[in-house]
Amino acid sequence: MKLAEISEILDAATIVDSGNSDDLIIKSVCSADMMSDVLYYHSPNSLLLTGLTQPHVVTTAEIAGIKVIIFVLSKRPDSRTVELARQKKIPLFSTPYCMYTASGKLYEAGLRSLRDR
Repeated sequence: MKLAEISEILDAATIVDSGNSDDLIIKSVCSADMMSDVLYYHSPNSLLLTGLTQPHVVTTAEIAGIKVIIFVLSKRPDSRTVELARQKKIPLFSTPYCMYTASGKLYEAGLRSLRDR
């Protein structure tokens, strides 16, 4: 699924755009606040839904090969997290939905978690 579609489904606001974000193809979703879970249950070309906004989220995404981070509940990261995401070219978005609802909307649209593929 294209990131542009995901952004529309989640009414997501762009925080950091990597330049070619809209054409990015996402194949699965990881919804987690425990970064150890993200490292264990990740897959290439996936996105992370999380409520955590600290810089370590970007670092974890980079290690796991996650292409996009979407913060739930309209959360916004601080300037350090934003700058790190720019450096690593990882797009950041914010959705007004809680993690449960955002996950459900993406599931309903056909995007699955790694474990469901």
